[in-house]
Amino acid sequence: MRAVKTLAWLLLANLLAASALADCTPRSLRLAVIPIKSTEDMTRDHQALLQRLSQATGVPVELVIAASYESVVDAIVSGGADIARLGPASFVLAQRRDPRVEPFATFTLSAGPYTAAGNHYQALLLTRADSADGIDTLRGKRLALSDPASTSGSLVPSVEFAAHVGAPLPRFFGSLVYAGNHDKALEALLDGRVDAAFVASERADAYLARHALAPSTLKVQWRSRPIYYDPYVFSANLCPALKSRIRKAMLDDPGALADFVASQDASGLVPVSQAEYEPLRQLMDAAVPR
Repeated sequence: MRAVKTLAWLLLANLLAASALADCTPRSLRLAVIPIKSTEDMTRDHQALLQRLSQATGVPVELVIAASYESVVDAIVSGGADIARLGPASFVLAQRRDPRVEPFATFTLSAGPYTAAGNHYQALLLTRADSADGIDTLRGKRLALSDPASTSGSLVPSVEFAAHVGAPLPRFFGSLVYAGNHDKALEALLDGRVDAAFVASERADAYLARHALAPSTLKVQWRSRPIYYDPYVFSANLCPALKSRIRKAMLDDPGALADFVASQDASGLVPVSQAEYEPLRQLMDAAVPR
C-alpha cells in the first residue's frame, strides 16, 4: 500500500512539474494595453517594447490594443493576456476579481504644464480658456468623461469631485458623455461639443505638446489628490521564470527602452508594488463596497 501511495505521489509530482514547464514554454505572449492614444500611434510606439520582450522570453509578443479599459481588465483576469498596462483604478478592479494579478512596473513621468515630475498624476477638470472661473459656473453644463473604468477620467471624479460639490456627477452636470479616451475628451472640449472634461494631467500635457498648444488654451477648475501612475501587471497564469525575464527586460537596462519610454511621455521605468495603489483602493472601497 505504501508503495502504491509513493507511486501516486511521484505521478502527481511529475504532472505538476510538466504543467509548470508547459506554462513556461508558451508559443506566444500577449500584452494588452488600455486605449490611451490612436491605434496607429500605440502600435508604432510599442514596437521597441515588443521586440525587447520577445528577445527576453524567446517567443513572439503580440500587442492587444483594447477598445475599453474594462476589456483589458477582462483579458488579464481571464488569461486572454499575459501582461497588461492598466490604469490605477483598472488595476484595483482587476485585483478584486483575481487577487493574484501582480503589478511590477510603472513609468516615471516627465514634468509638464499640469504634472510634476515623478510617479504621480492628477485628475483635472478642464474648461476652455474663455470660460468663467469657478466650479459652480459648471453646474448644469455638458461634461466629457473618458471611459467608465478610467481612473482620472471617471472613477476618481465620481468619488472625490462628487464629495467636493456634494452631488453625484449626473446631478451636478446637465449631461455626461464618455468620449472613449482622454484625447477624445479634450477634442470634444476644444471643439465646443462639451463645456468641461475630466482628464489625466499627463494626458493633457501630452495633448498640448503634440498639437503645439499653449497651456493657456485650457483652464484648470479642479484637481484631485495625487494618483500613483499606471502599472504594468502580470496575469496569475504566467509562470515565475517568465515573470523574472520580463521584469528584467523592462527594468534592468534603462537605455534599452529609452525610445519607448519617451514615446509614453515619460523619463523612465521603475518597479512598483501593490502598496502604491492602496490609497486608491481604499477610496474606491469606501465609495463602492465590494
